[in-house]
Amino acid sequence: MEKGNNSKTVVTGVIGADVHAVGNKILAYALEGAGYNVVNLGVMVSQEEFIEVAVETNADAILVSSLYGHGEIDCLGLREKCEEAGLKDIPLLVGGNLVVGKQNFSEVEKRFSAMGFTKSYPPGTSLETTIKDLKELVG
Repeated sequence: MEKGNNSKTVVTGVIGADVHAVGNKILAYALEGAGYNVVNLGVMVSQEEFIEVAVETNADAILVSSLYGHGEIDCLGLREKCEEAGLKDIPLLVGGNLVVGKQNFSEVEKRFSAMGFTKSYPPGTSLETTIKDLKELVG
């Protein structure tokens, strides 16, 4: 997939066994509207698939969604696998219902930061917030 003249490429998808598709489609549509070249992998995406496509497309960022509460488990080791694949500094953004049950999101955010994620977002985060952060990270 070729990049447009000024567009940055982002890889999006829903990680693990999660089949929640609507939010992912809305995010992809909003990112395209903001000028990004979006490679939307859909649902039930493995870590390896995110990385393989990011390498193939020379992606500028990876955006991971999870809504079924197992995002923390599904995302463990993703940063390390990115580094092994040569994506050492690629921004990793993650959002949705990332953990089971009601947990203080500042604690969840700390855990994702420790796992190497650049940004993590709680349920209900506005698309504008994600796009603003992405622009600051990759242009």
